[in-house]
Amino acid sequence: MSVSVFCQTKTEGKILDATTNSPLSGAKIKSNYNQMTSSDEDGIFLLKCEENMTLTISYMGYETQTININNCNTYLNINMKTSDNVLDEISLEGEKVPIQDLEKPRSEVELSVNELKRGTGLFLDDAINANVPGVTMYRRGVSSGQQFNIRGYGNGVGFKGANNNFDGQGYKVYLNNIPITDAEGVTVMDDIDFGSVGHVDVIKGPAGSLYGLSIAGVVNLQTNRPKNGETSLEQKVLVGSYGLASFITQFQMGQEKTALMVNYSHQIADGFMDHTASTKDFLNMVLDYRPSDKQFISTYFGYSNSYDERGGELTIDQYNDFDYSGNARYIKNNAHSEVISFRAGLSYNYQFLDWLGNTTSVFGSSITSNSSSAAGWTDKNPNNYGVRSTFDLNFELGTHFILTGVAGFEFQEQRAQITGYKMIENPSDPEGYNMIGETKSNQFSDSKNSSIFTEWTLNMPLDFSVTAGISTSSMRIQLENRLYIPNSTNPNVVTANYTDLFSPHIAINKVFNNNVSVYASYSKGYKAPVSGNIVLSTSGTLNTGLVPEVGNQIEIGTKGNILNNKLQYQFAIFNAIFKNKFTSVAVPLDINTTAYTYIANGGKQNNKGIEVLLKYTAYQSTTGFFSNISPYANTTYSDFKYDDFSYQSLNSDGEAIIADYNGNAVAGVAPWVVNAGIDFNSNIGIYGTINYEYRDTVPFTSDNLNYADAYNLLNSKLGYRFSLNHFDLDVYAGVNNITGTQYYYMLFLNQLNDAYLPAPYEANFYGGVNLKYHF
Repeated sequence: MSVSVFCQTKTEGKILDATTNSPLSGAKIKSNYNQMTSSDEDGIFLLKCEENMTLTISYMGYETQTININNCNTYLNINMKTSDNVLDEISLEGEKVPIQDLEKPRSEVELSVNELKRGTGLFLDDAINANVPGVTMYRRGVSSGQQFNIRGYGNGVGFKGANNNFDGQGYKVYLNNIPITDAEGVTVMDDIDFGSVGHVDVIKGPAGSLYGLSIAGVVNLQTNRPKNGETSLEQKVLVGSYGLASFITQFQMGQEKTALMVNYSHQIADGFMDHTASTKDFLNMVLDYRPSDKQFISTYFGYSNSYDERGGELTIDQYNDFDYSGNARYIKNNAHSEVISFRAGLSYNYQFLDWLGNTTSVFGSSITSNSSSAAGWTDKNPNNYGVRSTFDLNFELGTHFILTGVAGFEFQEQRAQITGYKMIENPSDPEGYNMIGETKSNQFSDSKNSSIFTEWTLNMPLDFSVTAGISTSSMRIQLENRLYIPNSTNPNVVTANYTDLFSPHIAINKVFNNNVSVYASYSKGYKAPVSGNIVLSTSGTLNTGLVPEVGNQIEIGTKGNILNNKLQYQFAIFNAIFKNKFTSVAVPLDINTTAYTYIANGGKQNNKGIEVLLKYTAYQSTTGFFSNISPYANTTYSDFKYDDFSYQSLNSDGEAIIADYNGNAVAGVAPWVVNAGIDFNSNIGIYGTINYEYRDTVPFTSDNLNYADAYNLLNSKLGYRFSLNHFDLDVYAGVNNITGTQYYYMLFLNQLNDAYLPAPYEANFYGGVNLKYHF
């Protein structure tokens, strides 16, 4: 930093790009006295100087900086690094919660490359389960059927009770600002290249005031971005147990105004169970362009071709006997999931004035998919498109009050052709896989959802702030039955509308010394029914009694940096109540037969929990063998109960009975989850990590008669990286499940006899080489 001396009562400085030395116009400068200004077209700013003043400088796409002002006469040249320039660097400073995160009155966890690459880096659930308290991520196979459970909210209704095991519902997932969650609210992630993801942001709890229909939370994924000033070509190769192999080729070029990244990945695995092989090909491209200091354009294109076999769920006896032969009904039907998809998005940011900016993203996806299971074969070809636009505003209200806000809208539509088939024995090969038989359903669906949202924060003296926001959302589903059934009187078209779903958010936050914050918040969200819920199967008419689920959450928390910024922590205590939970009702035809089932609103889930996250820089040195040693830990306690919740079924005599779950523990949630580990880096290039996970016993039926045993899991990784001339080399090896523990990837809830989707019960190994050439 260069310093000049002026006689002044104001602090003056200039904001520059650290790589190009170009001035940055429109950078936000905020003081701890609640003053706010922006840099002009030459990057220059001027601000009234106060005693013991601290400045926070932020600019889109750059790392936020915090500077202490000890002399008002010091001219500041502030060099801003692009946010992606630091992804692969080894920090020798204590990891610190940025000031902008301290000002967020909510529980939010961000994962960087460090957390995402502690294992193979190919499976996101490894990183989520080890680093995000209160969130569990499951998968049905080697790399398919991924789902989130956020603070006890899993998915929609299932065949025998309160959960759905086949797709993700209730939360929203975005990739580079493109919704992965479709317009109906269903999230399928088989075709996502998690190996190319470089940043993950998880918002826990209802987030409707900014994201519409998101009763459980939001997961934002960002792929690796081109780095400013770097042109390179990288090849990554990874091999592991059970035929796992990944080959990634990446080219990136970052210049002053443009940046390009192209990433191709080929991933295969044989699977450790019968009929669980996986083959995936991904092609991703990111192109960024900055026409001027006020404009930024970012584009993303993604193509994937994914095929995953499904071995099916194990029964309780199979799992206990270590019989991992799979489910014969699945294997006979050649159970699988094939997804071929194309996604594209364009985002345009324009800073109109110092106090007004806009970011608008348009996006679309086209998917061709087919899948089979024990129940039959389904072809689905959805096309999604939409737009999200947000205005960022900030106003100075007097000397020490600043009002900042976001206002915008999001719209999404999906048009899908869905055809279901029975599966029959192949007459030419009776011992082989079954083949597609007659058509049993032919449906066209048109789903639309929209939300209008706004959220404002008033920053006041003494670093107090109050946040208030609200959104209104709507969902429309229209189903057209295209299967001709003679003499049927069922309607061909059914339409459901769910409107005026208002989601408020209110919070108060206090920041202490730019290091610690304490907050309290209330938020609300909704989950609308999906197309499979809205029709009564016997009459084909609309299920008019079904209303959206409602989630209300109260949360109190604190986060910050203590012990000279060596310890980063988060603590949250919350109570989330989900009402109108979907459940299924069985209607008897006679004493031996169920006439039909339909979906109805049941009772509530009363979820109370505590979450703690700690990251500590225990040692750092530029001269010793170790450059840093950083232990970390997180724990979750969940006291989640059903409240006035029941399920109607038939007994052996065909009589309707009510199963009362009131007071039972919510299925699929472990009361205690503990993670702990240590990362270390050395000054000669050796690095490593070791991670321990404990997961408590888990009920997997809502009557609490069936529990999965607790387990302990130990994983480790060791590597060596160095640079020579134009080359960077990274060589590593790792082992998962060191102690040979029996555990599971996923529990099938309320669907006996199906129960377990197991993980490998023996230690499994992997190793890889990354070679990068810098032009």
